[in-house]
Amino acid sequence: MRLISKAALAASAFWTLSCVTSAIAADKPAPLFASDDVISLTLSGPISGLSRKADAKPVAGVLKVTGAAPESLPVELSTRGITRRLAQICAFPPLRVEFTQKPGKESLFRGQKRLKLVTHCQKAEKYQQDVLLEYAAYRLYSSLTPESFNVRLAKVDYAGEDGHLLVTRYGFFIEDIDRLAQRNGHERLRGANRISASQLDPEAAARFAVFEYMISNLDWAMTASPAGMDCCHNSRLVGAKGVTTGLITVPYDFDYSGLVDAPYALPPDAIHVANVRVRLYRGFCAHNTQAQAFAASLLARRASLLSIVDKTPELNSESRERVAGYLGEFFDKISSPAKVDEMLKTCLR
Repeated sequence: MRLISKAALAASAFWTLSCVTSAIAADKPAPLFASDDVISLTLSGPISGLSRKADAKPVAGVLKVTGAAPESLPVELSTRGITRRLAQICAFPPLRVEFTQKPGKESLFRGQKRLKLVTHCQKAEKYQQDVLLEYAAYRLYSSLTPESFNVRLAKVDYAGEDGHLLVTRYGFFIEDIDRLAQRNGHERLRGANRISASQLDPEAAARFAVFEYMISNLDWAMTASPAGMDCCHNSRLVGAKGVTTGLITVPYDFDYSGLVDAPYALPPDAIHVANVRVRLYRGFCAHNTQAQAFAASLLARRASLLSIVDKTPELNSESRERVAGYLGEFFDKISSPAKVDEMLKTCLR
C-alpha cells in the first residue's frame, strides 16, 4: 500500500494547526447561532400572496418567537433565490427576513439585520427531509472551519395577516455574509464578477472543492458568477481588508447536491454526469497537494461527520440510512492517497 508523502503529512499537520488557529481567532457567534436547539416561531404576513418577481418590494410581517423567551419583532418579507423562487418548482419559495427595527439587547435576534430563511418548497414529506438534509450539509461544513455560514433550525408556523395558520414546517436561518466576514476578521469582496484561481487561498479552495465532492454538489464556481452578480456562483469571497489575494471562498446553497437529492435537482448543462448523485471533482489542479492533505484529515473525522447527520432533528430513518451510505462511499473513495489521486484526475487546469 502506498504511504502518504512527507509533504502531504506536513500539509495535513498544517490543516490541523490552521483549523485550531482559526477557531481561536473567530469571534463568538451571535445569539441566534450560539445554540443548536430548534427554535419555535410564528411568521405572519401576506405570505400566500408574496410576489415571485426579483424586483418586488418587501411586505410587512411579524416574527414571533415562542417558548421560554417570547418576543415579537416587525419584519419585512420577500422571496429570494433563483430556481426555488419559480412557482413551477416550489409552491413555497425561500424567504428573506429583514428586521425593520433593531432587535433589543435581550433578543434572540440581537445583531441581526437581514437573514435568509430556507423553506420547504412543497408540502410533501420528501421536501421537509430535503430541508433538514441541506441544514445538515451546512453543519458539516461549519464543523470543518469557522469560515462558513452559521445556520439555525426553526419550527415555523406560517400565518396569514389575519393570524390564520397556513402551514407548520421546519426551516433554517442562514447567517448574513457580512456577519460571517466580520466574526472572522475579514470583509466581503464586492464588485468583482470574476477572479483568477491564483487569488484564492490554496488551503481554503481545496477544502471547498473536497467538501463539495463529498456531498456531490456541482452547482457552484469559485472564480466566476453570472453577469451582474458579485463573485461567485453559490459562494462568496471574503478576505483581509483591502486585499484581493489569499481570498477564501465560502459555499452555500446545497439543495442541488447528491446528499440532498432534491426532486428538481439536475447537473449543470456543461457537466456531463448522469445525475447529481454522481461525484465529480472540480477543484483546481494547482491545489492538489492541499486537497490530498485535506482529504487525509477528513478520514480521521469520519465518525464525527457522520454523527452530525445522524443527530439532525426530525430526520427520518430512511434519510439517515441513505446519507450514511452515501457519505460512506465518499470515505471509501479517499481511503488511500492513490484513491485521492484518482479523484483529483478531473481537476481544473
